[in-house]
Amino acid sequence: MANQGSSRREFLRDTILATAMTGAMAAGTKAGSGKLHVACNQYPWGTFYARQKKDFNALLDSGLAEVKASGNDGFEPGVGGLPQIEQMMPLLKKHGLEMRSLYVNSMLHEAGQVDKSTEEVLAAATRAKALGTRIIVTNPSPIRWGGPENKTDKQLKIQAAALDKLGARLKQMGLTLAYHNHDIELRNAAREFHHMMVGTDPANVTLCLDAHWIYRGAGNSQVALFDVVKLYGPRITELHLRQSQNGVWTEAFGPGDIDYARLADDLLKIGVRPLLVLEQAVEAGSPNTMTAVEAFQRSTQYTRQVFAGFAT
Repeated sequence: MANQGSSRREFLRDTILATAMTGAMAAGTKAGSGKLHVACNQYPWGTFYARQKKDFNALLDSGLAEVKASGNDGFEPGVGGLPQIEQMMPLLKKHGLEMRSLYVNSMLHEAGQVDKSTEEVLAAATRAKALGTRIIVTNPSPIRWGGPENKTDKQLKIQAAALDKLGARLKQMGLTLAYHNHDIELRNAAREFHHMMVGTDPANVTLCLDAHWIYRGAGNSQVALFDVVKLYGPRITELHLRQSQNGVWTEAFGPGDIDYARLADDLLKIGVRPLLVLEQAVEAGSPNTMTAVEAFQRSTQYTRQVFAGFAT
């Protein structure tokens, strides 16, 4: 039986966590019209454009018009700094797209990089907050994108401490930090992913659950995905949505390898309604039967069906 001191500490911890997440939860449920708010990330649009030999970033005005035409309510830019945010803002307003979240990469595993990277994220967050952003998503970059290198234990400790401090500073600004991973963080018993979670304060660092990167990084395992939900479910403030069939990304978000209906039910059972952000990208082997607008129209409709309970 736990002693009274331990029980009180757990109560205070849970209370602080619930308070920290209130703003993020509100950001993820309903749009002003009462319908379920569905956003999309910038990355998948880049992949659809690339297979047509086009550059989404170079065609941002017409590209965002297509995002709006697909039925999305919001857009999550992936930016490297203030100039990209300044370029994006008037166009998002022009096309009636909200920016409830912002995706910013960071370099936090080397002591000499931490301060510079932290200040860059905070600068971007400050500008984004003025435009309605409430969630800052970051993926601490690997040693080398696509490389086989793994971070050392020392680097993981530096990164977790830096991530926690970044989250605390964003919290002081009224923003929520959401940690995001790819498949690389699931290497070696997922030690990088788990240390970013257990090595940080839940009041400072929440989770952007990218269900398919967890699934793929764990060897195409739904067991691993739903174990992560069981372990860290209350910390999920944003959900990235991507589907595959037989391990290959589909063009549109729909039925496939991951049981998203179960995921929606599990999140509702623990009282979590994260911001829903489509990241239905295409890769080598994906079908090529739809335009980006057609694919995202289907994806948005399916999202509203599967996650309908989030709007009630």
